[in-house]
Amino acid sequence: MASNVNPTVRRRRLGQELRRLRELKGMTAEEVAERLLVSQSKISRLENGRRSISQRDVRDLCGVYEVEDHRIVDSLMQMAKDSRQQGWWHSFGDIPYSVYIGLETDAASLRVYDPQVVPGLLQTRAYAEALITGALPETTTSDIEKRVQVRMRRQDRIAAPTNPLRLWTVLDESALRRVVGSEQLMREQLEHLVEQSQLPHVTVQVIPFELGAHPGLNGQYAILEFPDAADSSVVYIEGVTSDLYLEKANDVQQYSVMYEHLRAQALNVEQSRRLITEISQGYAR
Repeated sequence: MASNVNPTVRRRRLGQELRRLRELKGMTAEEVAERLLVSQSKISRLENGRRSISQRDVRDLCGVYEVEDHRIVDSLMQMAKDSRQQGWWHSFGDIPYSVYIGLETDAASLRVYDPQVVPGLLQTRAYAEALITGALPETTTSDIEKRVQVRMRRQDRIAAPTNPLRLWTVLDESALRRVVGSEQLMREQLEHLVEQSQLPHVTVQVIPFELGAHPGLNGQYAILEFPDAADSSVVYIEGVTSDLYLEKANDVQQYSVMYEHLRAQALNVEQSRRLITEISQGYAR
């Protein structure tokens, strides 16, 4: 196995394979936990890739599942070893949404809906700093700077010369009119948004106020899709104290259908650029 594989994605693949082995054995997570004298929640976290998995865990699970092919066991053990490596984001210390960053780093495409703010991948540094400062009033200056640096580093996926992230963003008009920082800062942010929207792999659409009620009123979410067919799509919903990751096919399908309705009801690309430009010109320099 390659040693530079994204550890977050490696954990997901390993968890999926362990779940497959358990299901082939016809065992429930509760039964496996009882055999290993661990909690059922540990087995679930190992299978959904939210927890680091040791080679000992893999060995014990393969024993329970009676995996006799040593090549399979060795492959899973190597995956466990690779999954414990650190991604680039670990150099910044404890990042609350590190699981998401790991997924985003390996994703082929990302569909985002945000009703309140410009998505992180399209933010200017000044906008990001003002936004984080306002959203997290008790955060220290050093932690704010760390979060800003991570956000700027994430944008490397957009600027990548080869295989850049395919980004589709649907924004509510309120995200363009909410003054974050200052009017001059907002003008610069919206000009940047228009500039980024002209990249061939970036699409930006806006849902205008006049549309009224629409399928996105329940809040922000993102759908990540991956280049390897073995990696299932993920719906990510950001929370205050914890985040939600939905991977069941039915859940992903429902959010995907809702996103298609949002894209259909939003202004088209050219109309969206005109509206963003019009709003930006209303902000003082």
